[in-house]
Amino acid sequence: MHKALIRASIGVAALFAVTGTVAAQELRFMTGPQGGIWVPLGGALKDLWEKNIPGLKVAALPGAGVVNVRGIEENKADIGFGNTITTVDAVAGNAPFPKPHASVCNLATLYPQYFQVIVLASSGINSVTDFKGKTITTLPRGNTTEAANMHMLKAHGLTYNDLKVTFGSITDSVTQMQDGQAQVWSVATGIPAAGVMDLSAGREVKLIDLGATVEGMKKINPGYSLGIIPAGTYPKQTTEIKVPTFGAHIVVHCKQPEDLVYKMTKAIAENVAQIALVHKGMAKLTVAEMGVDVGVPMHAGALKYYKEKGISTK
Repeated sequence: MHKALIRASIGVAALFAVTGTVAAQELRFMTGPQGGIWVPLGGALKDLWEKNIPGLKVAALPGAGVVNVRGIEENKADIGFGNTITTVDAVAGNAPFPKPHASVCNLATLYPQYFQVIVLASSGINSVTDFKGKTITTLPRGNTTEAANMHMLKAHGLTYNDLKVTFGSITDSVTQMQDGQAQVWSVATGIPAAGVMDLSAGREVKLIDLGATVEGMKKINPGYSLGIIPAGTYPKQTTEIKVPTFGAHIVVHCKQPEDLVYKMTKAIAENVAQIALVHKGMAKLTVAEMGVDVGVPMHAGALKYYKEKGISTK
């Protein structure tokens, strides 16, 4: 009887141990703002990870580039989308981050973000210098778009005092542009952006070429690169448009288990085609591109996977 009780106790303890392991794999995943690609993309990744990693549960939460990184540092989130330019600032402790963020690690780079500036065709605006006195709509503070917006203006010697600025979701910005309440809209996202397509269906708009602005923005944050939005990406866009670009990536708390992050990285790498159904900007993503060094420490679990695939993250 005594031995049977001991065996039963051991069995219960083992059950609790297993339950504890599962509970430890419940992740809070901060995605993006309403109307952006990170919400549906986050849903796709949640489903992918839960399907491929037994016992894992993922709670997808709204977020934004800057907010997500802060959330991980402050233990309010376990994983999130980020943008390389602002995550690098977080790790270094540059504004808008008050101190170096030591808990933020890189998992994978996913696709390029294009900083796009859209204006009403009837506004007479042809360059950033024409923004003075106009109304520009952008995402709220805490979003990488808003940080890039300030960098763009600063590169031309402008500040928010030189124009009127409204802050809201992508959906809000589309509505303001449709109603003519704003003449300029800035957004950093993949191409083609659903919001821009929606706006184009009701108003005649055009993209501002920022090729001459990129170098000035790189002086503020070296993470920017020159990107091209090919002609025909949007309705009536007959020429290519040069814009600043940077990487959209996944950041994770550095203390997450190595084995878990390894499996999450592996699941993405082996299911790119499935994820690309949500965002075709990922259709040609390679393991080498996922593991590229973006200036943010790579999580040990992700690093293990990339090394197995012969990918150098430096």
